[in-house]
Amino acid sequence: EIKHGRVSMFATIGYMVPEYFKFQGYLSPSAGLKFADVPNGLQAFTKVPAEGWLQWVALCGLYEFVIYDKKVNGEPGNYGQGNLGWTGTSIEDPAKRTRGLNAELAN
Repeated sequence: EIKHGRVSMFATIGYMVPEYFKFQGYLSPSAGLKFADVPNGLQAFTKVPAEGWLQWVALCGLYEFVIYDKKVNGEPGNYGQGNLGWTGTSIEDPAKRTRGLNAELAN
């Protein structure tokens, strides 16, 4: 639940950012498609080539099932990476840690 909530937050940002910012260059050089030519929102599905969508699905699948498939200590969502991937930054006191995790769930 936490992971998919965070993915949803990134998706919302990803929906808003293209309104104000576009990458320079080509999305698909072989098709002559520039990033600036891709419309915002759901209309982008019709412009991006199928191979591009397949690349994204493959990348997300690789990330989901290969890179972060392991459970370090059996606790859901704890991959032993620390905060933002920096190890050694966790709450040592069990009561404070439980309170912090519950606050994150309630957020």
